[in-house]
Amino acid sequence: MRYALQPLQALVTEIFTAAGCEPTEAACISDHLVQANLTGHDSHGVIRTPIYVQWLKDGKVRANQQAKIVFETDAIAVIDGGMGFGQPIAQQAMEIGIAKAKKSGVAVVALRNTGHVGRVGHWAELIVNAGLISLHFVNTSGLGMLVAPVGGINRRLSANPVAVGIPVADGEPIIYDISTSSVAEGKLKVAFNKGVMVPEGCIIDSTGQPTCDPKVFYADPPGAILPFGGYKGYGLGIVTEILAGALTGSGCTVPGKTQLEQGMLSILLDPATFQVGDELPAEARRFVDFVKSSEKVSPDAEILMPGDIERRNRAERTAKGIELDDKTWSQIEGVAAAMKVSADLLAKAKGHRPA
Repeated sequence: MRYALQPLQALVTEIFTAAGCEPTEAACISDHLVQANLTGHDSHGVIRTPIYVQWLKDGKVRANQQAKIVFETDAIAVIDGGMGFGQPIAQQAMEIGIAKAKKSGVAVVALRNTGHVGRVGHWAELIVNAGLISLHFVNTSGLGMLVAPVGGINRRLSANPVAVGIPVADGEPIIYDISTSSVAEGKLKVAFNKGVMVPEGCIIDSTGQPTCDPKVFYADPPGAILPFGGYKGYGLGIVTEILAGALTGSGCTVPGKTQLEQGMLSILLDPATFQVGDELPAEARRFVDFVKSSEKVSPDAEILMPGDIERRNRAERTAKGIELDDKTWSQIEGVAAAMKVSADLLAKAKGHRPA
């Protein structure tokens, strides 16, 4: 079933407000979740609302925190999130990084001790809109241990996403946003809620045997996610773990933690400092056009750039609504009722379903 953007966002905002977030923080979280749905990253969308609220109740994340700079130079900021909600904390951290990059030409932001920062591509989009290039590495310690190493069967790494944003002249920017695992855990949750299988080569059971059933991943003993591309994704995951975990001070994935903690290392570059302020987007434009000029394998084939699919999804879902399965909607209804959210808001979100 599809749900209209604004009523759904209003409902989720009110849920987080009722849970104890200040209105601006609730709106930030809600906007980020809905934007993830719009881009097609449903794993990082409103499906996360119930678990975020549960984490808040359990003291595993804290409302209304502010990013705290624990060390800085003109180009470096080490930021502690105080285990606040990741979206508003990361927003503050990226604003600090943008200001530093505009002043110094480069900025490195090491964010630690924060909740789930959401779809990492969002931060690449934010920074590229400021005319900057950015690279982002994210790890998750504690509850984020999901991925087996190549040659192993036990969970040892987190999904470890990587994102890059590059401005392109007279066109949409390049937004590269991937998980170093073959699938994000949230996508398994979406498949689990829908009662559907996942593609081959994504997960294994507790004995190391391949499976397509997401229920096996959540079984006891649990399964594990595989890295994408064998050793290539595994190696990138290891590098990301150390950069986002060890270098930020957040810590690498370890057993025994009871809350989800994320670290994010962000590198921001101002092309103007490299004496290619206008030339880089123009050169990127020429390169994109050259790549897309390749002869196609078939008449209906497409040559896409990183970010094209997300932009296409955003346009289609903004017009037609966000699709949620019945189980996910039921879970959102449940947390809305528990938070005593306005029945009118719930009715509007439930009733306003585009064709």
